[in-house]
Amino acid sequence: MYEVSETVSLEAIAAKKKLSSNFFKKGISLALFSGLAYGLYTAFLTMGMTKGVWGDWYGSNTAGLSAFVVAYLLAALANAINDTCSAIWALSYALVKGKFRDFLRCINTAPGRIMILAALIGGPIAGTAYVIALQMAGSIVVPISALCPAIAAILGKILYKQELNKRMAFGIGVCVFASFLIGSTGFSGGASKSTVIGLLIAIIAALGWGFEGCVAGYGTAMIDPEIGICIRQVTSGIANLFILVPVFGMMAGGVNISVDLAMQAFTSGPAMIWFALSGLLSFITFMSWYAGNSMCGAGLGTACNGTYSFFGPLFCLLLLGVYGGMDGWSLPSVAWLGAIVMMFGILTISMNPLDLLRRKKEEV
Repeated sequence: MYEVSETVSLEAIAAKKKLSSNFFKKGISLALFSGLAYGLYTAFLTMGMTKGVWGDWYGSNTAGLSAFVVAYLLAALANAINDTCSAIWALSYALVKGKFRDFLRCINTAPGRIMILAALIGGPIAGTAYVIALQMAGSIVVPISALCPAIAAILGKILYKQELNKRMAFGIGVCVFASFLIGSTGFSGGASKSTVIGLLIAIIAALGWGFEGCVAGYGTAMIDPEIGICIRQVTSGIANLFILVPVFGMMAGGVNISVDLAMQAFTSGPAMIWFALSGLLSFITFMSWYAGNSMCGAGLGTACNGTYSFFGPLFCLLLLGVYGGMDGWSLPSVAWLGAIVMMFGILTISMNPLDLLRRKKEEV
């Protein structure tokens, strides 16, 4: 009787370990997929900004638009359209899952307001900065923007007194080194003013997303991640379309400019197909990232999501360079090396890489 009980107990422990291991591996897979999805989002969004009316706006004669409109207003409009499409996907998902009423109830709660704040930082500010940087300097800015986990670790220490040990400091140093390595390729043969400004604006995107990560971390700990993501995307879409774009319009000469451009953009079928896809991928990125974090831990999940520093330039090269036949989307080997180094730095910030080896030994 005792032997039977002990056998059953050992089998239960083994089954529990196997279940835990599978759960952990699935979380890593989802977090890695979120990085891949963000790389695709970057490529689809950029492709959309070359189609339909956007091709005229960014053409050789810029369709009579001012330099300010081309550099900043159009980027803000593209980000607004992407986030609006993403919000529609998020609301549709909430309706299908039967969580739309929960979404409405959570908006005016403390966690809901925190998510709104995070969305305002990460959407209109960081998101628009990211799109502007892409248009100015190309896919070289993607790994630079991936400094956000390093920035989040520093801000977490300053704002919330979170741990910042030697390993994490080393990882931050690796990320900074990788960013300089990548940025240096933009200066080969003489750097253009546009490239320099694009790289600097990419740092603004990294700062915004790093701060968003700190703020949203508290909110998502108290709210259903699916509801939190819905609040985030809807807030970002509304703020971009009805606040940021009109503000840029007034800076360009009048709100009518932004209204006219928005009407043309939303009715440009060839471009909207790509924006619908980029909005879907943007929504999927957050969905899979949050789900992965809950299964393998926020630290490792963030590190896996940071692989977009590699996937972003890769998919831009494949979609825009190879498929679209556009010049300027290939990266030098030093930049690819820097992206890989950046991924290692992000992993080191989030966790001790040796823990993965130890976990494998324990499973054996």
